[in-house]
Amino acid sequence: MTTTSSHTSVVQNTSHKVVLPFYAYAALSFLAATVLLFFSTSAFTQHYFHPQTLAVTHTMALGWGTMMIFGAGYQLFPVLIEARLYSNRLAGFTFVLAGAGIPLLVYAFLTFQFDWPAMAGAILVNAAVLCFFINLTISFARSKSQNVHALFVLTSVFWLFLTTLVGLVLVLNFTRTILANDSLHYLSLHAHLGIVGWFLLLVMGVGSRLLPMFLISKYDQPKTLWQIYYLVNGSLLLFVVLFVISHSVLLFALPVLLLFASILLFVCYCRNTYRQRLRRQVDEAVKISLLSVAMMGLPLLMLAILLVALLTAAKDARLVLAYGFSVFFGWLTAIILGMTFKTLPFIVWNKVYFPLASTGKTPNPKDLFSLRLFNSMGVVYLLGFVLFLVGIFTANHLLLQLATVLLVTTSVLYNVNTAKLLLHKPTVS
Repeated sequence: MTTTSSHTSVVQNTSHKVVLPFYAYAALSFLAATVLLFFSTSAFTQHYFHPQTLAVTHTMALGWGTMMIFGAGYQLFPVLIEARLYSNRLAGFTFVLAGAGIPLLVYAFLTFQFDWPAMAGAILVNAAVLCFFINLTISFARSKSQNVHALFVLTSVFWLFLTTLVGLVLVLNFTRTILANDSLHYLSLHAHLGIVGWFLLLVMGVGSRLLPMFLISKYDQPKTLWQIYYLVNGSLLLFVVLFVISHSVLLFALPVLLLFASILLFVCYCRNTYRQRLRRQVDEAVKISLLSVAMMGLPLLMLAILLVALLTAAKDARLVLAYGFSVFFGWLTAIILGMTFKTLPFIVWNKVYFPLASTGKTPNPKDLFSLRLFNSMGVVYLLGFVLFLVGIFTANHLLLQLATVLLVTTSVLYNVNTAKLLLHKPTVS
């Protein structure tokens, strides 16, 4: 995202009326997830297949992560392909369908009743994903700049559709005998299609484009990105095949190794981007985004430990809970906290000040939100995240409760700063 003239037509094309509601919905979902977490701390000392745990997870995965990516994706994808978004109307349908479906699904998980609200929610979410996929695919096909970054995004949306489709089948399987086993058996397949195929692949594709842009880095290695692309997709395809045909836990080490190699390459790519930057001073939003890259190693480490635990028949539910928490409240949340305040200020600036740019001096996009609030949010977030992880492993209710207070505070600070941006009024001197 830039505000330069070279990208002006692209920025104007995706209407802020379409994009901004996604940011607002995601912010409120983050608040809802942390409040729900506050009242569900006891669930994180029990089995991971718990109604409250499932409700928190899907609020984070769909309401927070996916809705944020939908909004940012509709704004950034045209920049990646240097072409117009195919349809603002389809983007609007994406918001309405997902916005209606997510609460229904969360309610179903919270009450653990899989009748019409669960089915309606799952169908609406699938329809929203399909709208998003069609919109981006047609935009990509019509563009003249079909680069590796855009392919990362498109492939990740394909995996998202498979994730939500499997989710729909699992919801139906609760009340009807559709699959050979119960829904719990397929939980790891559903989860990893989303975590690796949707979130990880998309973050790698977009991050490898945005970080050099924000750091003004001259580092550019498309060959490395292609290697990462094949490793991630190869890892996930192999995992799916092994899940279907194999009962050997040892074989699952192969996709984990491929995934480890892809993340290592991506970390090296980000490190080289940072080292070859022209902008020597790095702002706080980019620092949190870079921290999220380092945090990718935490869930991967836990995944490896889980694999060893399965081999020794010593699987611990706390490991699974910590793994999921480190993905959704750790790596994914960290990158969203950082990137929100790198992308949203530019979107708001273009909405408010682009028509007034020739009439006087306008503020810098970074001046549209409170840096003090942002820094406070970052400190409180990291402390809450670490304490909650410790609380999971020690089953300490008091520690978990204290951590959730910090995480709720994080979401409140995030919402206040986001509202400050969304409600900004023009001030031209």
